[in-house]
Amino acid sequence: MENTTGLRESKKLRTRRQLAATALELFLERGFDAVSVADVAAAAEVSKPTLFRYFPSKEDLVLDRFADHQDEAARIVRERPAGRSPVGALHDHFLAALAERDPITGLCDRPNVLAFQSLLYSTASLEGRIAHYTAREVELLAAVLEGERVEPLSARLAATHLVAVRQGLGRENWRRIEAGSTADEAYPAAVADADRAFGMLADGLDRTLGPLISRA
Repeated sequence: MENTTGLRESKKLRTRRQLAATALELFLERGFDAVSVADVAAAAEVSKPTLFRYFPSKEDLVLDRFADHQDEAARIVRERPAGRSPVGALHDHFLAALAERDPITGLCDRPNVLAFQSLLYSTASLEGRIAHYTAREVELLAAVLEGERVEPLSARLAATHLVAVRQGLGRENWRRIEAGSTADEAYPAAVADADRAFGMLADGLDRTLGPLISRA
């Protein structure tokens, strides 16, 4: 029974990835607004109801990859070394991701990544749908902070600021690449921006959260 369940889940995952890949190829070729859900279903050789079982909206065909990162901030804070603050842990992780040119930081000049990000930031409905994923990311991070005895409002406000900084830095790095810089050329400025942004948060959030977390 377990083997059957595992095979079924693997098949679902393959189908999901195939649908997303097919959709992205069409969106990049024709433009997001010029491609319908029916077009994607036809290209992937599935029915529209089948497609909607995997993706609740057309936008999710593009943004599903963001779901893989929704728990990232929460995990980093939850698994941080003893004595390291939430702000410090996320700062460390972001710097490490910059050094690796992780696409999530925006500091990546691979053509396929740039094409995806250009589609994302030039399509209003996609930008709007990102709010759904952002809200979940904030919710998960806030839950971790609440688990460390931070009161709910402070936890949510802190999580909102931390998630916003990560996203804002990513977009600024993408702008640099879009303007013609290579990832290597933009790296020093990206590090400086990250240090400044997380430093600003540390001045406020660490002072506020520190005493609360220390009582946990």
